[in-house]
Amino acid sequence: MSYIPDDILLSVEKPSRYTGGEWNEVIKDKNEIDIRVGFCFADIYDIGMSHLGLKLLYHMLNERKDTWCERVFAPWPDLEEKMRAEGYKLYALESQEPVENFDMLMFTLQYEMAFTNILNMIDLAGLPVYSKDRTEGMPFIIAGGGVANNPEPLADFVDVFNIGEGEEVLNEILDCYKEWKKAKKPRIEFLKEVSKIEGVYVPAFYRTEYNEDGTIKSFEPTEPEAKNPVKKRVVESYDKCYFPEKFVVPYGNVVHDRIMIEVMRGCSHGCRFCQAGFIYRPVRERSIDTIVNLADKLVKSTGYEEISLLSLSTCDYTDIAGLADRLLDKFEEKRVSLSIPSSRVDAFTLGLAERVSKVRKSGLTFAPEAGTQRMRDIINKGVNEEDLLKSARLAFEGGWNNVKLYFMLGLPYETDEDVLGIPALAKKVLDEYYDVYANRKCRRPEITVSVSTFVPKPFTPFQWCEQITTEEIKRRQQLIKTNLDKRIRFSWHNPETSVLEGTLSRGDRRIGQVIYNVWKDGGKFDAWDEYLSYERWEKAFADAGLTMEFYNQRERRENEILPWDHISVGVTKRFFRCEFEKAKRGELTKGCLEKCSACGMTSYGKGVCVNDIQN
Repeated sequence: MSYIPDDILLSVEKPSRYTGGEWNEVIKDKNEIDIRVGFCFADIYDIGMSHLGLKLLYHMLNERKDTWCERVFAPWPDLEEKMRAEGYKLYALESQEPVENFDMLMFTLQYEMAFTNILNMIDLAGLPVYSKDRTEGMPFIIAGGGVANNPEPLADFVDVFNIGEGEEVLNEILDCYKEWKKAKKPRIEFLKEVSKIEGVYVPAFYRTEYNEDGTIKSFEPTEPEAKNPVKKRVVESYDKCYFPEKFVVPYGNVVHDRIMIEVMRGCSHGCRFCQAGFIYRPVRERSIDTIVNLADKLVKSTGYEEISLLSLSTCDYTDIAGLADRLLDKFEEKRVSLSIPSSRVDAFTLGLAERVSKVRKSGLTFAPEAGTQRMRDIINKGVNEEDLLKSARLAFEGGWNNVKLYFMLGLPYETDEDVLGIPALAKKVLDEYYDVYANRKCRRPEITVSVSTFVPKPFTPFQWCEQITTEEIKRRQQLIKTNLDKRIRFSWHNPETSVLEGTLSRGDRRIGQVIYNVWKDGGKFDAWDEYLSYERWEKAFADAGLTMEFYNQRERRENEILPWDHISVGVTKRFFRCEFEKAKRGELTKGCLEKCSACGMTSYGKGVCVNDIQN
């Protein structure tokens, strides 16, 4: 029976978001378990159910006999308004019960613009938003995911951060909690005990002091259990790492409704703008046998007819052609198709594309990232114009006419000449199409230039860089639009969203007051253009006595203490600085699998970071 009455559900958009009862959901007897976990995604069901991390950890935690993990999503404003008016609280899909009496609420942090949703969900659950105000018997708020690598903006609201890969550390956190709960100790004692676990950060146990200019003067632990630095946890044997053999199958449409298998974690290339490429080091692969076995079980347990092979750079998988052949041999007769989300322009082969499209043909996505070779060298992309044009031509000769080109705008040291290189390069791709079909009939090409704005991120060589302003973003977007061939489509990101993301991503603990101010003023779903109010954020910064410019429109000093310096992702600050200086000179760094660049990951030991990929 639904927690929310039918008359309310029938009055809102997509009631299936809130009812549960899907195929492969996990139902347990709450009287036979010790720990109840709400796995929270701070956006709507349609987005959250497309996220592989949620699927993976949901089933992993539910394999514990002592734990029941349930899914919790942010209700869309139409339902939330009715819930608050009628006194209904945030609840979990499986049990249809409010989460205020659960043991833990675990949030996965995927993008900064969801921060206000996190506060809103905690409040909707009937819990104090600030961690210092939570009392005995209330659930602990735990957060992890890629954005958790700079935990400071949410430090005042989250009790415990998991730094690193959840498969490696979450079971240890639950074991610690079970012992604490059994001993009936005070709330503070769990925080002290869990702090002893490698990869766990409890922000209440640290103190920050600031200089007169607003920069950080010192960051020190206040409890003996608190570590400095907090070192991320890493799964060593990726081939043996947990992966579910079934997924919950939604009733309604979601963004990515298909089987997703992560074939490889980490990336060896070292693009200087890419946070994921550094925080998920080192590169680790699953074996072909393991992947095929997982795919077989997932096809049988879900009924999906598409398998997406995921990683930061799937075409770099050691034997990607062999993997595709094995999967096609097994599933082609069942009309199960393969997809690879995007391809490096220097790794594309027609043979692979034809394999992947053997069942169903879809568009191709290439990511040259920048319009000129100068910029591609600055960001260490390691590809050239010839690579792109060769790959595009191969695709066109193979019968494709739908190609998407992904670029970034506002990269460090970018000039107008570099910006104009984007439409110029796109035009050359278009010319390749018409050259291939010069003497025969052809369909109208569907070429799209998609441009996002560069956001400086922690744990990248560009973590010291300033970001361009909203006005400058708009000017450069217009420069592309004006010079782009009219036959080529153009899509771009909201400038205000990009600047806010940049501000939050490199914020310190004081940013928490800004997030709180925005939320109290009605802010939520800031990742959605129709709900984002840039003026609300500007007012919130002013009310907190802070400015976005301080965090985002200045180059940070080399010796400055950065808000995330107490977190270690394995790659050293010295390495990032060296890469930053090389970027200024336009010098390239070879990928990990070609030559070790001494980034620091060898500190994790043999079998994890070596010259050859280890399983």
